[in-house]
Amino acid sequence: MAASSGNTMQGELNRTLRPADVTDFNSIIGNVIGEKGKRQQVFVPFGGIPQPPKSKEEIMIARAFESCTFKATASCVIGFGIGGAFGLFTAGIDPMSTMSTETPTTKMVLREMKLRTISYGKNFAMIGCLFAGTECLLESYRGKTELLNGTLSGGFVGGIIGLRAGVKAGLLGAAGFALFSTAIDYYMRHG
Repeated sequence: MAASSGNTMQGELNRTLRPADVTDFNSIIGNVIGEKGKRQQVFVPFGGIPQPPKSKEEIMIARAFESCTFKATASCVIGFGIGGAFGLFTAGIDPMSTMSTETPTTKMVLREMKLRTISYGKNFAMIGCLFAGTECLLESYRGKTELLNGTLSGGFVGGIIGLRAGVKAGLLGAAGFALFSTAIDYYMRHG
């Protein structure tokens, strides 16, 4: 049995190539590695865990999550939730700060909690949306992810928030928010 398989292999090696074989080979090579072959722009990372290339849908979802609109909207929603929690907490600690001098009823306390929760939620949502949106736009415009983006974004947002109280408050708010965002960003990157 082994001798017969050896003879067939030897016979295949001794066979001469025909023009049709060369044409078929060129056709196969042209379809596999030539210009007729379908190519995808695939990024293959070096090192790490090997992963298969992403599909078009995965790439589309990743681009949507990395967009400035999504980041600003997500920061707005998360900021509203965190601000609402802070508002509820502070209303629970000091429920009488905005009420009149009369004896508080349960209805008055719940109304105060609701108003403070909504107020804090809106403020945190506005700050989160402005900061995340401006920082993302700065990163996109400058093409760099560095500490200066957070500083500039903090200065811009602090200035806008402070301008509601006047020019001096706007300048102080810009400086304070820029310093605070720089310190937090530095700690998060190097801490």
